[in-house]
Amino acid sequence: MKFGLRRGGAAKGPEPVDVAVREEVIRLGQFLKLANLIDTGAEAKEVCPAGLVKVNGEVDTRRGRQLVDGDVVELRGQVARVVTGADDVPDDLPW
Repeated sequence: MKFGLRRGGAAKGPEPVDVAVREEVIRLGQFLKLANLIDTGAEAKEVCPAGLVKVNGEVDTRRGRQLVDGDVVELRGQVARVVTGADDVPDDLPW
């Protein structure tokens, strides 16, 4: 018996939650806090260099990385997407 991906596509993770940002660009560390993926800004200094954060499916250790509209950030199984220019995105994150 073989184990792995099913035919017809890659494994899918959880659906990202849209998080509205005011500017066109936001730094990864700031976004982690805004999206409530971390409790404090200081925590970004720990999780990023440790390789715990993924941006668009790839590990990124730079907390200063600039995120733009549509970027997807994942930390500890929680997934959030950057949405710019959308004032009507609710601020009722599930975590």
